[in-house]
Amino acid sequence: MATGFMRHSISVFLLVAAALPASAQTVSLVGVIGDKAAIIAVDGGEPKTVKVGQKWSGVTVLSVQHDQATIEVGGTKRVLARGQHFGAASTAPDRQKAVLAADERGHFIVEGAVNGLPIRFLVDTGASTIALPAREADRIGIQYLNGQRGISRTAAGPVTVWRVRLDSVRVGTIELSGVEAVVIEQGLDIPLLGMTFLNRTEMKRDGQTMTLLRRF
Repeated sequence: MATGFMRHSISVFLLVAAALPASAQTVSLVGVIGDKAAIIAVDGGEPKTVKVGQKWSGVTVLSVQHDQATIEVGGTKRVLARGQHFGAASTAPDRQKAVLAADERGHFIVEGAVNGLPIRFLVDTGASTIALPAREADRIGIQYLNGQRGISRTAAGPVTVWRVRLDSVRVGTIELSGVEAVVIEQGLDIPLLGMTFLNRTEMKRDGQTMTLLRRF
């Protein structure tokens, strides 16, 4: 397994879009700039800085404070915390998906869940499987020492891993069952969302935005 992201610090914002039909508008709060402006994205598009009192793409920013913003869309007011989204109700089924926004280095981090517990992943297409630091596996309650022990070659050299199977992995509205993963005791600072999850999605990148659509 190749893991191309070891021992580094990353700050990036996540946009998680609900499963809505293409005609519905989804607004995601990417971040805030003091109490002066909000950084928002509409329908998974490029993030835009919108000052308080301004309207952009049908979204009016009414106020900003701390890590949240009050917006108005189609006459409806909604308070969003950073990373949250708001969209019109859907009456038609749609595929499960997640929409991510990259930082200036092109890295994507996604807030998800493993076995029902929250976790933050770095999307890594160079990782053949989901990889978890041992501390995260312990927090989630994964008994990884009962798994199959092996050796994996990474950018930092060979490391000992334990192969496990996760009951469930959720990213955005995509939830998969029985996903293979490895647990690494040393050398991994952030969980990696590797190809055992990504292979079951379609990945579409448009500039600084990546959309994952569930395939099966």
